[in-house]
Amino acid sequence: MTCAARDFFAGVGLLFRGFGLVFNSPRRLLAGAVPALITTLLMLGGLVLIAFTVVDITHWLTGFANGWGQGVRGLLQVAIGVSIVACYLGVSVLLFTAISLIIGGPFYEYIAEQVEDELGGVPEAERVSWWRCALIGARDAVLFLVMSLSLAVMLLLAVWLPLIGQTVVPAVVVGVNAYLLGIELTAIPFARRGHSLKARHRALSQHRAMVLGFAVPAYLLCLIPFAALLVIPAAMAGGTVLAHRLITGHELRPAYRSVRG
Repeated sequence: MTCAARDFFAGVGLLFRGFGLVFNSPRRLLAGAVPALITTLLMLGGLVLIAFTVVDITHWLTGFANGWGQGVRGLLQVAIGVSIVACYLGVSVLLFTAISLIIGGPFYEYIAEQVEDELGGVPEAERVSWWRCALIGARDAVLFLVMSLSLAVMLLLAVWLPLIGQTVVPAVVVGVNAYLLGIELTAIPFARRGHSLKARHRALSQHRAMVLGFAVPAYLLCLIPFAALLVIPAAMAGGTVLAHRLITGHELRPAYRSVRG
């Protein structure tokens, strides 16, 4: 097995470890589920709005095809409609985490602090205030939304490319969005050490396969309706372990072994 493959599966293991850390503590599960529930209701409202307007949007976008045959025009409208819904779902996963950070910063800092205490603690850790969590979430939301919308445009433009539009492009979109999600999920552990977004990105980019192994399944699970209620708290815990592992440069402190056990 190659080094990249080992790192990828190690990342998958970190997500499962996050589930274990959260489900072993009802308090952590509840702390993570409260902001996730509020965000879920907001995202569902957006999805309902999309469902009621997607037909009108596709008709407007395909106005140039009014002279085409009905069958071809119908297929085009279906493809664009599916792409719009898929783009919303993809972007909503990133927005979900960012909005959850804005709403529930103290809840997620509690999870991060609890997990890192079990991993050996963070000497001289900074207290991440609610306002700072909100600022981090808002900044990441804007930055990642711009990047995700750029990918969404690429998906819409490439949907009709033979084979590539149906396989390669969606895979690239999932990979990039998942990586961005991984950056979001490690925000608080890095912030508690005073590290900037640039430093966070640099540290994660050096272990891209591990980050993708952790973030891709988390991202895909969040696409399942209501799954984010449980996935996001677990992913926050797993992201804390991932950040701790990358920042400290060693993964097997005594307390860490006990968490694994």
